[in-house]
Formats: sequence, structure tokens, C-alpha cells
Amino acid sequence: MFIKKSAVLSLAGLVCCALLLAGPDNTARRIEITARKFSYTPNQITLKKGEPVVLVFHTEDVTHGFKLEEMNIKTEIKKGKDTEVEFTPTAVGHFVGKCAHFCGKGHGSMKLDIDVVE
Repeated sequence: MFIKKSAVLSLAGLVCCALLLAGPDNTARRIEITARKFSYTPNQITLKKGEPVVLVFHTEDVTHGFKLEEMNIKTEIKKGKDTEVEFTPTAVGHFVGKCAHFCGKGHGSMKLDIDVVE
């Protein structure tokens, strides 16, 4: 009986140690975003502070851009090619990303609302 109990406790201890050594899962959350004249789809996303994220942009119409000044992000989204932006939000709040490449008459209204929560 003592040997069984010791074996179970030892196994439980090994599992706990393995989980502690592995640490938190820092796999970035991937969010697909389509850019087209003159919008992003989805046009609003919610992120968690401190959790890594990859925004995967694509477009099929013209070259667009994405700029989020508060997080020091600026990139070009070329037609037919995925553009990945990886970052970890460090501040809670409401942020507005905008198209950073003139894409036509409605360019100024092209935005992506990002809410970062605890």
C-alpha cells in the first residue's frame, strides 16, 4: 500500500514540475483581417493586454497599409500577399488603426478599432 501511494505521489509531483518548467503558453493568437476599399474586415477586435497576437492582413483589390501609432506599428499590405504583424499589447484602452497607404477616395475612413482589455 505504501509503495502504491509513493508512486502516485511521485508521479503527481513529476507532472506538476513538468507543467511549471514548461511555463505559460505564449503561442500568439492569429487574427485574419481582410483589407479592401475602404474597410477592414473585421473592423473591430478585442485583445488582451500582455498576450501576443499576430494580425494577418490580406487584400485582393489594391495595396493598402496599416498604421497603429500607439503601438509603433506601420506596414504595407500588398495585393495577393499576406502581411503578418506580430506584437504584444502593453496598454489597456481603445486604439484606432488606419490605412497607411493611399488607396482612393474613401481612404480617410478606413479604420480598425482595437480594444485592449486586462
